[in-house]
Amino acid sequence: MQNKILEAIETPEILEKLYRSDKKAFEKAFYDVYHEISEQKTAEIWKARLDFDLSKATETRFSGRDILLVVIASLITGFLIKIPQIFDINVDKFYFYEKNAGMIILFGLSLYAFLTSGKKNTKLLLITLGIYIVSAVYINVLPSTEDSHSIILAYMHLPIMLWTVYGLIFITFDLSSLPKRMDYIKYNGDLAIIGILLLIAGGILSGITLGLFSAIDMEIEQFYFDYVGIWGLVAIPIVGTFIIKVYPFIASKIAPVIANIFSPLVLITLSIYLVSILVTGKDPYNDRDFLIVFNLMLLGVMAIIVFSVIETAVQNKQRFNLTVLFALSVITLIVNAIALSAILYRLNEYGFSPNRVAVLGSNVMIFIHLILIMMDLFRVNFHKKPINCVENTIARYLTVYAFWTAFVVFVLPWLFELR
Repeated sequence: MQNKILEAIETPEILEKLYRSDKKAFEKAFYDVYHEISEQKTAEIWKARLDFDLSKATETRFSGRDILLVVIASLITGFLIKIPQIFDINVDKFYFYEKNAGMIILFGLSLYAFLTSGKKNTKLLLITLGIYIVSAVYINVLPSTEDSHSIILAYMHLPIMLWTVYGLIFITFDLSSLPKRMDYIKYNGDLAIIGILLLIAGGILSGITLGLFSAIDMEIEQFYFDYVGIWGLVAIPIVGTFIIKVYPFIASKIAPVIANIFSPLVLITLSIYLVSILVTGKDPYNDRDFLIVFNLMLLGVMAIIVFSVIETAVQNKQRFNLTVLFALSVITLIVNAIALSAILYRLNEYGFSPNRVAVLGSNVMIFIHLILIMMDLFRVNFHKKPINCVENTIARYLTVYAFWTAFVVFVLPWLFELR
């Protein structure tokens, strides 16, 4: 789309056709290349037009029905999370929340997405319900134990698998649209920001409420946690989604700032960390706990790279941001290579186990993805390729993560005979 805009900048008719063919993709691509065409009169006109559309989009437009749908989805999600108390289920013995908490929250989000969808598709609704029902039955039929690593891995990976199912709903099952996939990833970043803000606000409100009642000698902590706190926690993703729909530019204004600040800081921290490993002589090959921390750090940095690519805005220091991201991808690839070699070493020394297979698969996936992202960032920095080539690489690879999580949930436990 960027190249098409550049080629057609002096042909208003073609620009209009491009805009009508895919408004979101055109808008994003236009802002990405605006610094190259800003002196063109046509570009000034289009910028004014798109800026006006953005300002209109920031107007608050919601009805009582919108609020009602948020309440309905939140109440159903809250009811499902309270099933152990309603039906007197021993959560410690049955591992209810370990098995179901993530699934329930994603079901609530999926329900809200269908309720607010402009087009109702009964077939897709039934398919989605079928996936959730099969997942719920399967995960709850698995033995409730903390001794089986393969079953615990299934508990951990099921929410990630269902996150991809929710993604299908978000993109209206349009698997061929890479821009929609990127919109979904960006939505998750925005939701994380809004969710944290709501969590902080809810914590402050809860503290004030409990303090006020405590001052008049009324201890309501247990009641408040059981009937307000839990329901409020599971409602945060739904309320956050509603806020993003109504005020789409709240998180969009914050996210680029966070990306611009954190990317250089993470690059510096990670570089110092690698040097510190050499100086202190820490050994990820024989220190299991250190290897676990190493992998968690890798996942966090990978997430920062992905969201920073998405949030890289058209500004004077865009080139600096892209250079930082390229350097960060190189450093992260080195970290990933060390983690991968440590896992292979431990496999050779101690043999296969569910945890080692899961960590090995995850690291191989991330390693390949990082190589592809690094190559694209190299082309963007040194061969003037458009940034959307990196986004397309990120979007295409989501399918790989989806299949891997499904494998860990439905196949890995049985490969190891539920050990």
